[in-house]
Amino acid sequence: EDQVVNGHDEKETNPFAEYMWMENEEDFNRQVEEELQEQEFLDRCFQEMLEEEDQDWFIPSRDLPQGMGQLQQQLNGLSVGDGHSSEDILVRT
Repeated sequence: EDQVVNGHDEKETNPFAEYMWMENEEDFNRQVEEELQEQEFLDRCFQEMLEEEDQDWFIPSRDLPQGMGQLQQQLNGLSVGDGHSSEDILVRT
């Protein structure tokens, strides 16, 4: 049987082993801060990349002059046919 001395197993060499990270708390804090700064940097770079990509796309509502938006809507409403069916065109020709 394992002997228990002062509430700890005899095999356990350091009863405070789980708290040893506190000895290097400054290093731990520095490492976490560096990771947070790196993540912030990556987020900022990703956002800049998305903004640059948006500038490369042609968006009529944004890139055309004011009156052109209405013209664009009118053009979108036009259909290709002139009201005659394809049979009418074939009969005429």
